[in-house]
Amino acid sequence: MLWYVIRRLLLIIPTLLGLTVIVFAIARLLPGDPVGLAAGPNATPEVIASVAAEFGLDKPIPVQYWNYLTGLLQGDWGVSLFSRRPVIDDLAEFVPATLELVIAALLIAVIVGIPLGLLAAIRRDGIFDYLTRTVSLGAIAMPRFFLGLLLQLAFAMALNWLPLSGRFPLIEFPPDRITGFYTVDAILIGDWHALGLALQHLALPALALSLSPLATILRMMRASTIEVLQQDYILTERALGIPPWIILFKYTLRNAVSATLTVIGLYVSWLLGGTVLVETIFDWPGIGLYSTQAILGQDFMPVIGVTLVIAMIYLVTSVIVDILQAVLNPKVRLQ
Repeated sequence: MLWYVIRRLLLIIPTLLGLTVIVFAIARLLPGDPVGLAAGPNATPEVIASVAAEFGLDKPIPVQYWNYLTGLLQGDWGVSLFSRRPVIDDLAEFVPATLELVIAALLIAVIVGIPLGLLAAIRRDGIFDYLTRTVSLGAIAMPRFFLGLLLQLAFAMALNWLPLSGRFPLIEFPPDRITGFYTVDAILIGDWHALGLALQHLALPALALSLSPLATILRMMRASTIEVLQQDYILTERALGIPPWIILFKYTLRNAVSATLTVIGLYVSWLLGGTVLVETIFDWPGIGLYSTQAILGQDFMPVIGVTLVIAMIYLVTSVIVDILQAVLNPKVRLQ
């Protein structure tokens, strides 16, 4: 088991290295003049040359990549052309906001999707099964930005139950920063008022982001459970008179969840990459909104930094999913 984990972790290194080459090359070869935009419309050629030299953009692309890679290994992720701040400082500010949103959405999808999928499989071809299948198809087809607008109209504007946008009220002070997660920080310092405000602002964007993965997990869980229930060992356990609830929770659920874990792991990267529209609609200060502004301004260093962060989170999540699958299914360790 230890060698299996080490092998999976070592595979992250060449993957990230290859990703840096691809993303850096694409960012540098795209049309546009980021130095001219950063210098301003009335900048003289001398000013433009000075800005290019300041950020090392006057050197050949291979030299720029080597400087970036060596700096990356030393914790230097580059500097934003427009904010003039180190990219690592911006990421430290925006990544926790996006992770908090993604984790909340994934928790909603898993906590609701797995039990509903299990129940739909048990009551196969019943009214509940047909209802969940119909609703899940609609949830997958509905665009997230449209769902976000509907939630804002219903719960924020019509009912006035939840805030319209933002991560925290402008007239309130957020909890002291410990992890960057407002909900976690509020719990750690015991500020329950701040926790309530953070959860209120988190509810709508997390719900809008969770609907598609919830529907997919539900359908995957249903299909996996139906397949497991038809296995010979389940039929044998029934014939031996083992109580149905023991068969369901001890044998069926464990094997059905093993197949669903892969889908859950894939949705982590999908949610990270799909936060752009949700963060824009709800004015959520995360890496989706940050990267959008960087792309519009042709500020390549933040774009590369966001891409690497998403890749690292996805790769670590994949390793965690592989480990969980190896725990649930020992045959995976031999692959």
